[in-house]
Formats: sequence, structure tokens, C-alpha cells
Amino acid sequence: MPTASDFRQLLRAASLRVTGPRLAVLSAVHAHPHADTDSIIGVVRGELGGVSHQAVYDVLRALTGAGLLRRIEPPGSVARYEARVGDNHHHVVCRSCGVIADVDCAVGFAPCLTASDANGFVIDEAEVVYRGLCPGCSRA
Repeated sequence: MPTASDFRQLLRAASLRVTGPRLAVLSAVHAHPHADTDSIIGVVRGELGGVSHQAVYDVLRALTGAGLLRRIEPPGSVARYEARVGDNHHHVVCRSCGVIADVDCAVGFAPCLTASDANGFVIDEAEVVYRGLCPGCSRA
């Protein structure tokens, strides 16, 4: 996991001011990939104390806008955040417990990643969500 110094460098490279809430949110998302906003707020408050919901929402928006975090919205789930940015990976979601894991791009035949008709859109991303049972749920 990156260090506080690494997080400071990331913020500065993105032309963002280095603040305690920004460092805490970056650290929380790196430590808890695919965490929802309430979980991130809990981690940040555990580290910094009384940080408002709005402050964390604002930081998440700024970090996502700067490309330091990625917001994902798996079907049937609240928005979640991850620090893995800059690549075109996908996700697998457990139908039972909701756990989410990263999946690298499909190899070989990649169905439905090229639109048959873009309807005039300039497409820059395709999202694939795999669903199934995680190892823990499939054993239960």
C-alpha cells in the first residue's frame, strides 16, 4: 500500500492541495477497495475524528475528478470507490453477499465490447460486470 508520502505526491501531481481529509480518504480507499461512501466515512472518522459527511463527499468528488479514484456503480449496489485507475478492468460481484473483486480485461473472444451501432456516440468505455457466487458463498 502506498505511504502518506506517496499520497501527498499523488495529490500534488494532480494539482490538489494536501489536506488531512484528502489523505485520509485516499488511504481509506486504498486499504478498502470497492468501499461505499458510508464505509469510507467510518474509516476517515476513525482516523481524523469529526469529519462531516459532506466533507468526505466533496473529497471523493475531487479525487474522482482528478483521476486519483474511480467511482463504480455495480447494478443493484450503491456507488463504490476504488484506487485502481488508468486501466480498463471490470468487476465480479457475488450474488449472495455482494462482495466485489477486480477482473482484468477479457482475453480471447470479448463479447459485446464493440457496439453494433454507436448511435452517433463517441464511445470511450465499456463496462462488464460478472456475477456469480464468491468462494465463501459457494461453499455455504
